[in-house]
Amino acid sequence: MTLEGLLPELAVIRKDFPILERTLAGGVPLIYLDSANTSQKPQVVIDTMVDHLEHHNANIARAMHQLGAESTEAFEAARDKVAAFIGAPERDEVIFTKNASEALNLVANTLVWPGERQVGPGDEIVITEMEHHSNIVPWQLLTQRTGATLRWFGLTDDGRLDLSTIDELITERTKVVSLTWVSNMLGTINPIAEITRKAHAVGAIVVVDASQAAPQLPIDLSAMPVEERPDLLAFTGHKVVGPTGIGVLWGSRAVLDALPPFLGGGEMIETVRMEGSTYAGIPHKFEAGTPPIVEAIGLGAAVDYLAHIGLDAIHAHEKAITGYALEGLRSVKGLTVLGPLDAAARGGAISFELDGVHPHDIAQVLDSRGIAVRAGHHCAKPAHARFGVQSSTRMSSYLYTEPREIDALVEALEYTRSYFKLDRA
Repeated sequence: MTLEGLLPELAVIRKDFPILERTLAGGVPLIYLDSANTSQKPQVVIDTMVDHLEHHNANIARAMHQLGAESTEAFEAARDKVAAFIGAPERDEVIFTKNASEALNLVANTLVWPGERQVGPGDEIVITEMEHHSNIVPWQLLTQRTGATLRWFGLTDDGRLDLSTIDELITERTKVVSLTWVSNMLGTINPIAEITRKAHAVGAIVVVDASQAAPQLPIDLSAMPVEERPDLLAFTGHKVVGPTGIGVLWGSRAVLDALPPFLGGGEMIETVRMEGSTYAGIPHKFEAGTPPIVEAIGLGAAVDYLAHIGLDAIHAHEKAITGYALEGLRSVKGLTVLGPLDAAARGGAISFELDGVHPHDIAQVLDSRGIAVRAGHHCAKPAHARFGVQSSTRMSSYLYTEPREIDALVEALEYTRSYFKLDRA
């Protein structure tokens, strides 16, 4: 097939990622196909973080000296960069968390407080069957605490949301609809605008897990019609070529202002008395204590790097590589892809089964040939249960993935079949 859409500067981009030059045990070169798990980091992110630690390290907002001012400026500049990356209407709507899981838990925990956003008995929370556990468990805990009911969209046989029940699922009882933009297991790109319109029409707020979307889809919240714009959106830094230990929660000012603090401590207060406290405005209300300073600065460098390449170009590259991978995987006898088979309808994560071989064995054989993939339930056990499997093997590409790496994967899967003597079975 033709590979229209590949990044023309792919060879240059690969040189930005030093780990891709690594040779593994046995002298085999690394082929990294696990980017949905965590992306690799470009040199500029590594250098930015090292430079900060070597030359500017200090706590933010508190130290009244030059280093403190430099650190604060760099930290808040990172907030500006992230706000620009997702087209946030206001930069103060960007909250730094330690990861997307904490961001989603922040929302699920603060929604239980009294007020106009209170969730209680008789209310309903709607999620989907394809969610990462981080967007299932917090809502289960919320409903257990409040007496609300958890409901969910099912999946079609080809791994898409079953929207045939949308009118029964999203009703006047619905308080929250929370869903992934792109499935980390099935790769499915969900119709966020359509579901958001429906939820807003009944007065529900919409929470979007964009952990798999932010790395590969252009996001411009300001450009979205208000009725189609989520109220809250979370993603994690380590999947957008940034460091671990940093995540983002974006929320509209109206929603964030209405929510109470999640954690108490330094910097989230306006004033503290023994009789009680008042709280700072956003974003600081949700950033108690010393934040992940150098991680936020690294994230700022990461989103700058992606913005320089262009998310439209990255998305086109992902679509081309995903299409090439789907075609190659179809050639492997006994292999079944879980999720949509149309590259335009999915992201770069492709989970699959190979008849007669456990996913862990597949991953081990591939690893012996230098190919890194993920095996297991990918923190998406309900989605696996929907398709009658306990686990799967997942390959996932990104902006640095080359067609030759997909060819090596397909060849290694054929080797795996011969290694386990599947043709003799």
